[in-house]
Amino acid sequence: MSQAEPQPLAGIRVLDFSTLLPGPLCTLMLAEAGAEVIKIERPDGGDTMRSYVPRFGGEAVNFAMLNRGKRSLALDLCMPEGRARALALVRTADVVVEQFRPGVMEKLGLGYAQLRELRPDLIYCSITGYGQDGPLSRVAAHDLNFAAETGLLAQTADGDGHPQLPQALIGDIAGGAYPATINILLALRRRDAGGGGCRLDIAMADGLFTTMYWGLGNGFAAGQWPLPGGDLVTGGTPRYQIYRTRDDRFLAVAPLEDKFWKQFLDAIGAPELFDDSRDPQGVRERVAAIIRTRDAAGWERLFATVNVCVNRVRALDEAVRHPHFAGRDLFAYRVADEDGRSLPALPVPVAGVFRRPAQQPVRFPKLNEADADMDGRLTFDTRSATALSAGGN
Repeated sequence: MSQAEPQPLAGIRVLDFSTLLPGPLCTLMLAEAGAEVIKIERPDGGDTMRSYVPRFGGEAVNFAMLNRGKRSLALDLCMPEGRARALALVRTADVVVEQFRPGVMEKLGLGYAQLRELRPDLIYCSITGYGQDGPLSRVAAHDLNFAAETGLLAQTADGDGHPQLPQALIGDIAGGAYPATINILLALRRRDAGGGGCRLDIAMADGLFTTMYWGLGNGFAAGQWPLPGGDLVTGGTPRYQIYRTRDDRFLAVAPLEDKFWKQFLDAIGAPELFDDSRDPQGVRERVAAIIRTRDAAGWERLFATVNVCVNRVRALDEAVRHPHFAGRDLFAYRVADEDGRSLPALPVPVAGVFRRPAQQPVRFPKLNEADADMDGRLTFDTRSATALSAGGN
């Protein structure tokens, strides 16, 4: 995107009352698309994420990754002055994002019904674990709890029946941040068409069911509810497995379709295993024994010449150096501290055509640094969010 072209969310002001991951990731995506995001934080330390380790530029690197390009304003929302300053900003806001348990914002005088009186066309997005209503709505929970409650965790069980800890925060991201962003954009589009403001109820647990579309379809249509290790993508077929190599590395093998499965078996010298329907466990053991005869590098060279959905399991530090992702400039965007030092920024699913130029490292805010600009509207100078130093490293 050229600097002369406005970003799609230019002129949209977002007040972000959220902390940790789901809300901040949502507002990060809005900021990357040009929105002005004002992060409302507690005066006594701000967002809890600031206290995490390791550190970068005096703050937690987690905070830096999730909050670049935003402004920070510290307000004690339990005090009349803090609420008054927040309400003054609401009059100028397009979107509010909050992540408290149901009822907390209402007690603070900042609920949707209260703010709608000040700004009738306000889009008010609430992100919670289980939604604004229902028996679980006020139950404390984290990502692991959402996965357990929705049936997702049960499908990760190993041979002993013990569920495995997911290595990605699927509920916070796929169930929280992404649906919140999508619905905010839909609400803005609806408002542009004359539909006015609205309240968005985003429940992270609800969003996890979407990730299990195949299990829901099988269960509702045929009564075939997924079992750990027993279904198409949970280990029930030799065509979708992780196999150990001779040097104790691993291959991700996913030739699900017949054409890929045939080519895979031809490549490993076992075409006789094509019919895996009668004894899938036996075929899996045969394939596992063959994969154990070579090192990972040898298999990688072989499958580089046969396109059958097989690759080596890479560690994260290997993955970020892969020529494919480097060639797509996935880590070309950078986050900077106030001294101009920078590191690769968190990739977000906002297309490059909508984002600010990648060559400009973007700062994350120091706690309450926007207080000096507070004049009722909080004038936003984009230069304060962009690291001006061309020499960041």
